This record gives sequence, C-alpha cells and structure tokens, in this order.
Amino acid sequence: MMEKIRQSLRDNKAARWGALGIVSITMFAGYFLTDVMSPLKPMLESQFGWSSTSYGLFTSAYGWFNVFLGLLIIGGIILDKMGVRFTGLMASAIMVVGASIKFWAVSNPTLPSQEIFGMQAQVFYAALGFATFGVGVEIAGITVSKIIVKWFKGYEMALAMGMQMAVARMGTLLAMAAPVPLAMYFSSKHTQVVDGQLIEKMGPSISAPIAFALVLLVIGFIAFFIYVAMDKKLETSEIDLEASNEEEFKFSDIVKIIGNKGFWLIAILCVLFYSSVFPFIKYASDLMVNKYHVDQSLAGLIPSLLPLGTLFLTPFFGGIYDNKGKGATMMIIGENQLGTAFSLIFWIQNWGLMGIPLLIGYVLDQSNPEVLAAKAQIANGVEGVVVPLYDYTNPMLIFAGLGVLAIVVGFMLKAEDKKMGYGLQLPNIKS
Repeated sequence: MMEKIRQSLRDNKAARWGALGIVSITMFAGYFLTDVMSPLKPMLESQFGWSSTSYGLFTSAYGWFNVFLGLLIIGGIILDKMGVRFTGLMASAIMVVGASIKFWAVSNPTLPSQEIFGMQAQVFYAALGFATFGVGVEIAGITVSKIIVKWFKGYEMALAMGMQMAVARMGTLLAMAAPVPLAMYFSSKHTQVVDGQLIEKMGPSISAPIAFALVLLVIGFIAFFIYVAMDKKLETSEIDLEASNEEEFKFSDIVKIIGNKGFWLIAILCVLFYSSVFPFIKYASDLMVNKYHVDQSLAGLIPSLLPLGTLFLTPFFGGIYDNKGKGATMMIIGENQLGTAFSLIFWIQNWGLMGIPLLIGYVLDQSNPEVLAAKAQIANGVEGVVVPLYDYTNPMLIFAGLGVLAIVVGFMLKAEDKKMGYGLQLPNIKS
C-alpha cells in the first residue's frame, strides 16, 4: 500500500513538477526584488542624490549578513537539521521583512536629507533592508535546490533545476523591464534634495516598483504553505524508505565538505561566474543610458533580454545533462549534507555578490571625477551645470576578467573530476 501511495507522489511526474512549480513562484518573486532597483539607478541619483558609490554600497549590502554574520551557513545547517518545510517558510518570511524595510526606506520623504554613520540615511536603511532580504533569498535558494534533489533524484533533476532557474530568471527579466514604466505610471509628488534642501516635485515614484515586488513576495510566501502540504504527504508516503536510507546530518560533515577539492573548485567557479553576471545586471541599465544614449524609459528593456537566453537554454542543457551527462551534479556531496554544502558555496559566492558591486561603484566614480565634480556643483546651487556621462570602460574590463578566470576554473574542475571520478560528467537518469 505504501509503495502505491509513493508511486503517486515523487514517482508521479505531475506531482513532482507541480511541487517545483509552486516553489518556483517564491523564487520568481525573490529574483524580481533582487534586481528591481537596477533600472532605477539614474532616478536614485537625480531624485535622492545617490552617487555610484552609494548605489554600489547599497547593492553590496545583499551579502553583508550572509558573509560577516555567517547567517547563510547557519541557514544551511538549519536546513539539514530542520528540513525544507521549516527553512523555506523561515526564508520566505525573512524576504518579506527585508523587502518591507527597503520599501519604507525608499518611500520615506525625510531620509534623503539625514545621515547615519557618515552615509545618507536612506542608503543605510535601504541597504539594511536589502541585507535582510539577501539572507532570506539565499536561504530560499539552497532550500529550493534541496527540494529539487528530494523530488527529482533519479529523474530529470538537471532539467528541473534548469526550469526553476528559468522561472526565477523571468523575475530578473521583469525586474529589468517593468520598474521604470511602473515608476512613471505612478508618478506623484515626492520629496527631492535640491541645493541641500527638501522640496516637493512631481516625478516618478521609485517606491512603486518595490511595493509591487513586496506584493509578489507575499504571494510567494503563501505559495510555500501549499508546498508544505505537498511535502508532508511526500514524507508520509516515504517514511519507511527515508528511515532506512537517510543518515542524520552531523556537524563533522562540514569538515568533510571543506576538505573536498572538488567542492572548492565548484565554489570558486560559482563566485567568479556570479560576480561577473549579477553585478553587471545591477549596472546594465545605467550602462545603456551612459554608453549607448538609450532613453532611460527604455534602457531596462535591453538588458532584460539577457534572461531570455537562460529561459530557453537552461532547461535545454538541463535535459542534456540528465540524459547525456557532461554537467556538474550533486554527486560530490552526500544528500544529507546538501543544505550545508549549498550554503557554503553560496556563502563564498556572496563575497563576490557583496564586493564586486561595491568595487564597480567605486571604480565608476574614480574613473569619472568630472561627473562627481558636476554633481557637487549642482548640490552647491550652481546653475546651468551639465552632468557628463559615465565612462564604463574600466568596470567592463573587470567583468571580462572575471569571465576569463571562470573559464580557467571550469577546466580545472573538469580535470579534477577526471582524476577523482566524482561522476560530474555522468547522466542523472539511469537507463
């Protein structure tokens, strides 16, 4: 009887793909908020007086708590000890809290004129909210990865990961294309810093896209409750199998993970790749405006095309990896260690997600002193000053260098797999 019930759940294609679809809603919402501010950078500078360094500081906040407080690693340990249901709900709630703080910071009319710790108060509180959100979305990411392994092990696991990533990247696509139109549509009176004073002016509502993102996150939070019900049924149907086959996570497993050379190569590959892709997306709309003179209202549409490649190619390559191999799978790490292993990789990755955006913002300001000088004149009340465009040459060289290093590490990982026999090149689906 138990076997019959089990066949209707994890072994049932509709059930496992349905579970994936539900948790993908949560990640879609998370990815939307992650990049929702990217197309708004010029507005942040013109309305609130942010500099590229301020924007880079805000963007780097994504990894503050994950890196310096180790909350992502703690989240991975919680995942392995408490399971996907508790951890997923916890992560979804943290995302909602972080997004709420961020929305308050951007919509509060008094913050642009205040300072905290030598920085603009609005930047500080927005960064605080983004840092809180970053903890939630990163823990949600490793939780969903473990959910996929739980439901798809022995089936279309790489394809499932590809499909989940494709849905999440649709959130990125929407985040690049929708914020400026939303901000323009909900234009209203807002407080703006002019000559060091606060005045009310009509203009785009920067808080509107963030409010929309917050609504999506609440929907994603509710959706995860539906997944919890499905997961309970799955575990009930497989309780005997799990009891006999699954080992309990031990803290000594962390030592085993960090002592694995293959793990470190995968982690370095991830940090190099994500450090070149995601920070680029943060600045892509501004790049379109400054280098190619694209109108601000359309600038986000061009980088929004980038996720389209992921939308179609990730599931395609996932299917190849499942059936033909030639892709990294979970074979290096035992399933009972996956949450911690993912969190360690994501923790290393967060160093790049935190450091590179801040570096790019700093390099952008230092490479364009004339832009800073012009903005300083405007802030001091000098009339008729034209702010020149940013030169993005140096930031683009940094992104290109990270990409080259990622290719080198990829070849090193392939050589290590051949030497150690991890099975990274083998298919997931056994014939």
